[in-house]
Amino acid sequence: MTDQHSRSRSARSDSPLVVIASGAGDEDGAVHGYRLDRASGHLTHVTTTPVDNPSFLAIGPDGNTLYAVERIDGGTVSAFRFDGTTGDVDLLDRRSSEGTGPCYVSVDGDGRYVYAANYRGGTVAMFPIGDDGRLEAACDVVEHDGTGSDPDRQAAPHPHFVASGTGLGPGPANQFIYVPDLGTDRIAIYRPDFERGRLRPADPPATHVHDGAGPRHLAFHPDGRFAYVVGELDSTVTALECDRETGALETIDTVSTLHPEFDGENAASDIHVHPSGRWAYVTNRGHDSVASFAIDDASGRLRPIDHESTRGETPRTFGIDPAGHALLVGNQHGESVVTMAVDPESGELEAVAETAVPKPVCVTVLE
Repeated sequence: MTDQHSRSRSARSDSPLVVIASGAGDEDGAVHGYRLDRASGHLTHVTTTPVDNPSFLAIGPDGNTLYAVERIDGGTVSAFRFDGTTGDVDLLDRRSSEGTGPCYVSVDGDGRYVYAANYRGGTVAMFPIGDDGRLEAACDVVEHDGTGSDPDRQAAPHPHFVASGTGLGPGPANQFIYVPDLGTDRIAIYRPDFERGRLRPADPPATHVHDGAGPRHLAFHPDGRFAYVVGELDSTVTALECDRETGALETIDTVSTLHPEFDGENAASDIHVHPSGRWAYVTNRGHDSVASFAIDDASGRLRPIDHESTRGETPRTFGIDPAGHALLVGNQHGESVVTMAVDPESGELEAVAETAVPKPVCVTVLE
């Protein structure tokens, strides 16, 4: 019996669960569960649950609860009971996201609060989590202010991401919340008051990226020393050094996410740092590629490596296998998820498998 249990656990470790959201524009959305074959890169469908137009997902640290922001009813945040074996979800409750156009959701590392970024509403909301995973009404809502240099895209604040404790490494951990704001070219920094349920501005309260960048998503190095933010509007990625005491971010340098010979329209989208901390990856919508960068361990600077085609249009999102073997890219308008193998020596990517998935907007690979 012990041997059987060990074989079952080993099989699951060789085929981790992949959770994919379809939506962001359609009235009919869904959350899908797939199993990734690490050897071949192929995805095997396990389950699909209808969910109303999800735009992003986050799984609680207990692994039993999933949270989604949905573009319905003016914007909502929903809690679901989550089956970590099949990916099945069951709605627990739903709350207003406290702003229109919710685009991102995250959970703090201790599973006490959920955070939502509302792109059109210009707000960031904080929600207490009950004992059963259900959400309570928002305990704090912060309104961003300011504009940027692009009159079409930056006439108002547009919070696009909330980096909370989960996955931030031993540096920032749960002490700070980082919110890239595409509309103001700033990364807002908050020091959450967990006892009172408030988002307090840190000192300094924000970091300016550079004019016209349009900061969208942010990723931390595993050891917390460095952060990397994607500029959607000018297709750049900026490396920043993180002060572990104050949470302040200081720019190291900025590099393009595009191939030097590409002169078409592009919007950079998602970014993740490899679990080893050796490489960073960014998706390009337009060039339809994943840009690879080597990270200098001493300085945090980025060195461009290569670009790998996503084999589909509009790679909005991607996830990295926690074991570091593969990267899974969701082509929103190509309606596919492409598995890319990661070279363990160079960090270069190679597309090895493709799976038809309707309008993928969030891809998460679990342990």
